[in-house]
Amino acid sequence: MGDNVAYCESEYCNQGWNELFSHMSPYGYANFGIAFGLGFSVVGAAWGIWLTGSSLVGAAVKAPRIRSKNLISVIFCEATAIYGVIMAIILSNKIKTPEDAMGEDWDWNGFYYAGYGMFSAGLSVGLTNIASG
Repeated sequence: MGDNVAYCESEYCNQGWNELFSHMSPYGYANFGIAFGLGFSVVGAAWGIWLTGSSLVGAAVKAPRIRSKNLISVIFCEATAIYGVIMAIILSNKIKTPEDAMGEDWDWNGFYYAGYGMFSAGLSVGLTNIASG
């Protein structure tokens, strides 16, 4: 990352979106992936609970005897939030500091590849859970 600073057009590497995203830390990408995965999973679960809960209230008015039987659908919606929490824990355990010092022969491509991979994993989990809500 030390070599990349020389290619910045501005002092803080914030001239444009390309410059901003290309100089962002891989740890930042990994943490944003965890945050998006957890956040979108919770939003998807809340959306599913809201949709099924409102229909269950209407169904409970017409047939009160099936009120407790319909709560299983709310539990399925909560499972998506739990899945997001589990994936956030797994992804956060993957973030580690490098064992050797960042010398001149440091593998920056692998470092960024891992950050992009964790970002895409968290984002795909979150978007899948928000779509299933």
